[in-house]
Amino acid sequence: MNNEFSVSMCVYGGDNAEHFEVALRSVIDQSLQPNEIVLTVDGPVPSEIENVIAKYQNELASTSINFKTVRLEKNLGHGEARRICFDNCSHPLIALMDADDISVRERFKKQIEFLDKHPDVSVVGGNISEFVSQPDPNDISNKAGNRIVPESDSDIKEYMKKRCPMNQVTIMFKKIDVESVGGYIDWYCEEDYYLWIRLALGSKNFGNIPENLVDVRVGNEMYQRRGGWKYFKSEAGIQKYMRKNKMIGFVRYSINVIERFILQVMMPNKLRSIIFQNFARS
Repeated sequence: MNNEFSVSMCVYGGDNAEHFEVALRSVIDQSLQPNEIVLTVDGPVPSEIENVIAKYQNELASTSINFKTVRLEKNLGHGEARRICFDNCSHPLIALMDADDISVRERFKKQIEFLDKHPDVSVVGGNISEFVSQPDPNDISNKAGNRIVPESDSDIKEYMKKRCPMNQVTIMFKKIDVESVGGYIDWYCEEDYYLWIRLALGSKNFGNIPENLVDVRVGNEMYQRRGGWKYFKSEAGIQKYMRKNKMIGFVRYSINVIERFILQVMMPNKLRSIIFQNFARS
């Protein structure tokens, strides 16, 4: 198996430059470094972010890591930016990374070892540890919770019928297998869940490493994004897609939609935050 891999990252004007640099640094300082970092700049960004990009272009120019930037004239949104980033990755394996999270140092090494031991697996992820950001962008001490995901392919596919079974920021996948089901396709706030469903329908296999792979920044804005009519309609559409493709029946579909309507439409943001931290996490 060819273990060369790209890291796919996206940054946009609303990202924090300090957090972005910490995220990028955590990718570079891995015990197993990537062969390539592809950064999609999703529309205009402030000078602070441009300075970080220039700094690492200079630093990586003399290393074995190819740092490729793809610039979009206007902000297209995360789903479309991820698709463009995916299309520009050169290697057979692609690891996903957000612009404000922190990959643990052994993340890529463990994922490559997992794929070597499980050649039938198309997608490997892991758990995340969530923390509330501090003035020091490297400080992850204020823990907010963990998101533990199922490990085996069968458990992942069963869990998929109720909720997204993978932590997108931890993912490494085989590009050819993702291409075989249509690649990254935008679906408002759900492009990852939509992809896992299509891969499952395409009989591809999944795995999750039972360890924390990424430390993830959280805050009230995250819970705001997970509420409202637009978000609910997107989630309801995913449930309809699963039912149409016979992944779930009418009863499971109805339960999923009702639960999401209560959580995302009826519930105020503060209460939603409590529910996510105490019941949607472990």
